[in-house]
Amino acid sequence: MRISIFGTGYVGLVTGACLAEVGNDVVCMDIDQDKVDALNRGEIPIFEPGLEGLVQRNAETGRLRFSSDAAETIRHGEILFIAVGTPSDMDGSADLRAVLSVARTIGRELTESQLVVTKSTVPVGTAEKVRASIIETMAETGASRFTPRVASNPEFLKEGAAVKDFMAPDRIVIGVDDPQSESQLRRLYAPFNRNREKIFSMDIASAELTKYAANAMLATKISFMNELANIAERVGADIERVRIGIGSDPRIGYHFIYPGVGYGGSCFPKDIRALARTAADHDHQARILQAVETVNQKQKLRLFEKVSLHFGNDLAGRTIALWGLAFKPETDDMREAPALVLMEALWEAGAKVRAFDPKAMPETRRICGEREDLTLVAEPYAALEGADALVVVTEWKAFWSPDFERIKSLLSEPVIFDGRNIYDPQDLALLGFRHEGIGRRATLPETAAEKSGIAASGH
Repeated sequence: MRISIFGTGYVGLVTGACLAEVGNDVVCMDIDQDKVDALNRGEIPIFEPGLEGLVQRNAETGRLRFSSDAAETIRHGEILFIAVGTPSDMDGSADLRAVLSVARTIGRELTESQLVVTKSTVPVGTAEKVRASIIETMAETGASRFTPRVASNPEFLKEGAAVKDFMAPDRIVIGVDDPQSESQLRRLYAPFNRNREKIFSMDIASAELTKYAANAMLATKISFMNELANIAERVGADIERVRIGIGSDPRIGYHFIYPGVGYGGSCFPKDIRALARTAADHDHQARILQAVETVNQKQKLRLFEKVSLHFGNDLAGRTIALWGLAFKPETDDMREAPALVLMEALWEAGAKVRAFDPKAMPETRRICGEREDLTLVAEPYAALEGADALVVVTEWKAFWSPDFERIKSLLSEPVIFDGRNIYDPQDLALLGFRHEGIGRRATLPETAAEKSGIAASGH
């Protein structure tokens, strides 16, 4: 099939590359000519495992092209996907200006045979706004009058596993209001729907809400576990044992119940706000969603509170090492990253930061600029040189089994603040570290030695 995609961001690029991989003829359009030129040279603007090779391979075959010519892109496609950004507006609602701008552009060239699909994460009612914008533009240009076909096809891609999620989806949600549109989308997604039925066809409003509902549920699980972690610290429980205890219940499960320093990224924060705003616009106060957001914002400061308390609420002149800057592993995305909140708090308290991340260093440098209180280093152990403590913010696999003796030799004090609970507190205590995790009691070296009998035996 001939597919046109407006937007070469995270969703548009992954969608285009994956649809081309199964044989479709895909054109991705962007208004940024420099970005288009770079993509046509095979240069990928984001880090996503497997994406670079996928783009380059399909570009070489001619199945995937990038263009800044909107009219050409519209004429090319049987199906036109809108996959542009919908950032949070000042009131928390989704900013639809880019989506509706594309709709007006499409209205100038659309034919009766083409289907327009919103792929961007958008509030309920957006597809109808897209349809109205297209009709209005057609009327302004004197085009033949017909009712354009629109549909909703939300994405469910996890950053760090987006290519895998697209190529082997657990569900494909399509929102349609006519049989022809459903037939076209079923044919498009047939290669991804072979081993079992994964396509869920529904009305457009339900499809639009499904995307927000999924992210809201996952964000709620994260904030709920972080709330429990904060309770666990105060009552002397270990949240990791609690997690295992409740996760064994199949009604709860183990997914998204890992306590930590809060969620970030391009989806959960803005989608929670947008859904809460949609509720408010319809005279409903979404109290759970508001609480999820509040808990998450407070949780992003939890590591700073622990570091500050450890040093007597006096961080002036201290140097803190950070491992991990991206909001999650396997991405370079720094949008709403907990690391940014932590660094700002450390700087305000007079501390300096030495940091390392496998992929997010260029993005951190772009966001933070050059500053005397931030040093970005080339490898993890370099971040520890002259540092007073190590803070693990992002659980990259490279941090899971480090050389603890080397860490101890480089830190001025053997203390680790484990924002993802990837280390065993007792093991670290036996190695001579103070360990502070999330929802776990701080362990001291002498306490562990006494419990193990080492102190009593003289070893």
